[in-house]
Amino acid sequence: MAKRIWLLPQEGAFYKANLHCHTTFSDGVWTPEQVKKEYQARGYSIVAFTDHNVYRFHRGLCDEHFVALAAMEANVDRPMEGVRTWDTTPVYHLNFYDTDPFCEKDVPLPDKSDYSLDAVNRYIAAMRAKGFLCCYNHPWWSLQTARDYDGLRGLDAFEIFNYGCELEGLYGYAPQAYAELLRAGQKPACFATDDNHNAFAPGDVRCDSFGGFTMLKLPRLGYAEAVAALKNRHCYASNGPLIHALYVEDGTLYVECSHAAKLFLHGCGRRTGVVLAEPGRPLSRAAFLLKGSEPFVWLEVRDEAGRFAASSAYFAEELQGRA
Repeated sequence: MAKRIWLLPQEGAFYKANLHCHTTFSDGVWTPEQVKKEYQARGYSIVAFTDHNVYRFHRGLCDEHFVALAAMEANVDRPMEGVRTWDTTPVYHLNFYDTDPFCEKDVPLPDKSDYSLDAVNRYIAAMRAKGFLCCYNHPWWSLQTARDYDGLRGLDAFEIFNYGCELEGLYGYAPQAYAELLRAGQKPACFATDDNHNAFAPGDVRCDSFGGFTMLKLPRLGYAEAVAALKNRHCYASNGPLIHALYVEDGTLYVECSHAAKLFLHGCGRRTGVVLAEPGRPLSRAAFLLKGSEPFVWLEVRDEAGRFAASSAYFAEELQGRA
């Protein structure tokens, strides 16, 4: 009997997370307590509080039903020269998630006078040495190209979807940038986030909450368990569809999901796999025969409304059960 290799763990449950959030500690409108209330009311169990250049662990918000991840969003802006304004200035925005907030530490800010890739990489390395995971955020909004991010080192995650950016300018979904990072040898997890500031209340079409989320598969809800899922890529990104199971058996990748119109298995080449539903007959599962030589693959699920779910990438050793 062929061994089944679970890419998303078989055991445990999925927990809904927003991994990019701003509050009154920076330029958000809601307090951390309001964030917890509003997100819990809509089925979220995990929120990372990533205020701009402000590290906080809102420990008092954590309980058996909610995890507040200690985090921060740091930025480095390219110097404004000539006619360049802030609106046309490329920037690096990086989220840092504390893997052990119970251990007291100083949290440095980047050298904002040095926009070079080397300086940013040194900062990422310094933060990782202090126990932080790093996510590279919204490249299109940041006005960056592959030359800016392909050389980043130490990325644990990539923000493939940012709901705030999608509302602002239809530039929230960045699958090509994710593929470019993978082709450049990076191995980041795949996140979808809100990046909420909450200038508009829930119910307003301009509300920037509850549009992008990351599902984490955990044995139980807890801070350490959430961190382990982020480290091990036991998660997927979505703005609607759900992935229930993802595994490899006898050289075939199987997915079980909510109703889907299209499923794509992406790799390093042009043709990896596609399964399309007949009109009016949505899919809830699909199978993709692997060649056995893929350096990596990642799955995209599209529903009839065009919403997506995207798995993190999985690499040859994982697909073959050698991880």
